[in-house]
Amino acid sequence: MVASAATLTDTLVFMSTFLNGVIGLFITLAIVVFFWGLIKYLWSMGTEDAHEGLKIMFWGVIAIFVMVSIWGIIRLLQSTLKVTSTDPVIPKGVVVNPGVYQQGNTY
Repeated sequence: MVASAATLTDTLVFMSTFLNGVIGLFITLAIVVFFWGLIKYLWSMGTEDAHEGLKIMFWGVIAIFVMVSIWGIIRLLQSTLKVTSTDPVIPKGVVVNPGVYQQGNTY
């Protein structure tokens, strides 16, 4: 799909959309890992299972923090570099006769 992109702008928009989806997927996965550790901790019968549940929750929180931090850094760079939109820039068409309406009426 990347190879069939018409321009560099189309490729960048595609990559931006893809990366936003991947970041959202990773954040969702980190939240699932956290809750898996919470369930494991709550249902533990011994100290070993409780310790393993706490370890899984810890790494889930670390993963959530890292992914949200990356998202924040990207937003900071966008605002610093004044990138306000990922929409492709499409130049306006050339107006041949600006004094004529589309229906043929003149000003």
